[in-house]
Amino acid sequence: MSNYKGIHRSSILVVIVLIAVFLPGCGLFGDSHNSAGNGDKQTVEEQPIVRFEGEPSKAVSSVFTTSRELSLTFNGMGDDKTMKQLLDELDRYQIKATFFLPGMRVAEEPEIAKEILSRGHEIANNTLNRLDMTKLSYEEIYKEIQVSNEIIEKETGIRPQYIRTRSGDYNENVRLAAAQAGMQAVVSYSLNLQAWHLDSKEDVGEYVRSYVTRGGIIALNTEGNSQAVDTIPLIAEAAADVKYKLVPLSKLLEKGMERKPLESIAGYDTAKINLNYKDAKYKAVDRGNPNSKEIALTFDDWGYDFTVTKILDLLDVYKVKSTFFLRANGVEKNPNLAKAIAEAGHDVANHTYSHPVITKLTPEQLQEEVVKAHQIITEAIQQKPTMLFRPPTGEIDDTAAKVVAATGYTTIALYNVTALDWDVSHSADDIIRIITEKTENGSVILLHMLDHIHTLEALPTVIKELRAKGYTFVTMSDMLDMKE
Repeated sequence: MSNYKGIHRSSILVVIVLIAVFLPGCGLFGDSHNSAGNGDKQTVEEQPIVRFEGEPSKAVSSVFTTSRELSLTFNGMGDDKTMKQLLDELDRYQIKATFFLPGMRVAEEPEIAKEILSRGHEIANNTLNRLDMTKLSYEEIYKEIQVSNEIIEKETGIRPQYIRTRSGDYNENVRLAAAQAGMQAVVSYSLNLQAWHLDSKEDVGEYVRSYVTRGGIIALNTEGNSQAVDTIPLIAEAAADVKYKLVPLSKLLEKGMERKPLESIAGYDTAKINLNYKDAKYKAVDRGNPNSKEIALTFDDWGYDFTVTKILDLLDVYKVKSTFFLRANGVEKNPNLAKAIAEAGHDVANHTYSHPVITKLTPEQLQEEVVKAHQIITEAIQQKPTMLFRPPTGEIDDTAAKVVAATGYTTIALYNVTALDWDVSHSADDIIRIITEKTENGSVILLHMLDHIHTLEALPTVIKELRAKGYTFVTMSDMLDMKE
């Protein structure tokens, strides 16, 4: 790695850049002209920056994709020692990242930026001086972006395509100024590690593992952050544990799918508010055909990407298709995971928005829970969910069932086998024993996708032992012949 200290530009260059940026008639994007005739100097005033009226740059905090990829991004530019250690650590774990660099720091130490590129990483724009953009005028915002772009391009030959403010926050003016500067996107993040101050590496590792998501964008600060280098192994190990790959932002964006708006998805309005529920008809189902060896494995609620992906991987290994009843406020935060469940061929069904005990809700509240969940899940998976409703905690009465049925969810999906696996005190052996003892022809088995419980440990043995007894796993929609 180059010796950055030997190429320091000093504060003189900073002054030169500032003069070039802000004096009328001269600058990295301004013009200076002399009159042709008698040699007298004629100053041409810099034209004011007019607020852009076109389409703003995209705002990106994560990428809509089911690919097992996410991006690691860095803000700022640390000193040469920190940056050398950081780049070496990224090489060690074979990670290619995206560095959001401040234009002024690139002007001071361009060799650092060049070294980042030579190691196969990507450079983006962290504004000129990392100021609070919400306190600047539109013209000042534009200059912070544009001048930084021009410095980075001059020093590295690369024109940045993405902009991030120091905090990751932005407003409409930032998006418009970015578009005016020809930039593709204003980027924030889905996981912010810029200022973590947790007690131990174990705590940080658990935090990262808990919030790593496919399509996610991780942000980490390099300036004044002595822990930045130590964080790289934690991120790498968390991603590897769930078989996710860390890729530069541009590659992640290439994998992004078109996300159709809710109203354009067939079946988005299958569930509606309808308070005329007193005569609504419903069917409550807790098992299939008692003469058939077909059984249904079902999962309720929501969990971290890590937990649910592990479940999906196990089901894939054993070629089992299941039914997932999703808590929609979890789906709202991680739609990519819901889409991955659907793409894997499993049923995706409704478990309310916030997981309340539905018998304690008013009819209006209950229908809002069901319809809101339906809409969020529909938009996440980009198709109509399986029209099955499972009440949280399994608690339901005739009135609540009619209220749900009036929305369009006329099949209430219950179960006849539960190991109470949501209780962390129930070991994997407890779960295996209860399920294998209680399962019979046509059984619907209830499990959960919650974090820190023992279901993951139990699942392989459950599947193998039930298969050894001659049972075949099917989805609830297949069991009930609901496929359209």
